[in-house]
Amino acid sequence: MKKLLLNTALLLALSLSFTSCRDTKKADSIEEAMENVSDAVEEAADDVKEATDDAMEATSETMDEAGSTLEKAADDIDEMANDAVDATNEALDKAEKAVDDAAKSTGKALQDASDAVEKEVQKITDEHYEKKKN
Repeated sequence: MKKLLLNTALLLALSLSFTSCRDTKKADSIEEAMENVSDAVEEAADDVKEATDDAMEATSETMDEAGSTLEKAADDIDEMANDAVDATNEALDKAEKAVDDAAKSTGKALQDASDAVEKEVQKITDEHYEKKKN
């Protein structure tokens, strides 16, 4: 019976020590898991911060490019408007010259017609006076 009692005490002692070790291991593994979770959360936060910074930088670059494109488009529109104004002014100058040339030609044609009519009138008048004299 003494052996039985000692064996039972030994089994009880071993049982308590293994149970105690398991609890310690569980506590250690829980602490380790918490540290792993904490590390993962920190890494995720760093990744989110990095992604946000990259997105902000890309947005800034895109806005700069859009601004440059808009400025170039405005410059192109301004240049096209100036070209249109120049072309219109040239067309108006040519039209004005054409009108002046047409007016001069018309004036010369009227003068020529007037001279021809005057000659004809003079001729008829001279013929009429000559017939009267005869």
